[in-house]
Amino acid sequence: MWSPKGSADAPFNREMRKATRDIHAVSDALVNGKLALALSDNIVWADGLLVFYEIFRYLEEAMQRYRNQPLGQLRIEGMERTEAFEADLRYYLGEDWTATYTPRESVANYLQHMMEVEENDPDLLIAYVYHLYMGLLSGGQILRKKRQLLNRFPMLGVSRKTRPGGDAVTDFGGRSIYQMKKDLVAALNSVAAELDDDKKKLILEESRTVFELNNTLVRSVKGVGQVILRNVAFFLAFIFMLYMLCKMFMF
Repeated sequence: MWSPKGSADAPFNREMRKATRDIHAVSDALVNGKLALALSDNIVWADGLLVFYEIFRYLEEAMQRYRNQPLGQLRIEGMERTEAFEADLRYYLGEDWTATYTPRESVANYLQHMMEVEENDPDLLIAYVYHLYMGLLSGGQILRKKRQLLNRFPMLGVSRKTRPGGDAVTDFGGRSIYQMKKDLVAALNSVAAELDDDKKKLILEESRTVFELNNTLVRSVKGVGQVILRNVAFFLAFIFMLYMLCKMFMF
């Protein structure tokens, strides 16, 4: 179990990483175990976008509300994703997707918690901005490349995009992902340098809640089980076909 002791000499981003190392590992295992085999299915991908859409939108609106305070100072050029989420959701779910949309329980609970955090101390939302956007700039780019690969080889996946689009959330245009990550780290450390130790300790503690809430979102993504079953069925059928071919040529 992590203990928020901290180090006066360590950059705050390293303290954030240290504070969440164990729970981050749980999140990685959950994503890799539950979503990796389903990344090729556009319905599952769209549902994943849907559960995180409200979270990113809330944080971007919060950064605007507190643009002259520490939270707003984490904004870096080109990071906003709300419009990108909406573009991708229109692509996968249709232009009128909002007509029947209601946030599911995991999303509502996440939003409620962030509202309570903002009401008590908006500076603690720094933990959400840093971890979620760093995740999109890191793991999000890996998922993007995997989906692009699967789309080139449809025999490895379940569904294939039939028209351009649907990847706006992970597309930052011509901007360097490396530089954006570097800028976000610099912004975090600059803000942290102006905060007292008690505030930084609270942000570190809230960082763990970020991952716990993220895990509830991932668990609520729909359709993963069906995709995995289809993939297993496809694999078994392929093995059976190879077996029959070998049997034919052996005799």
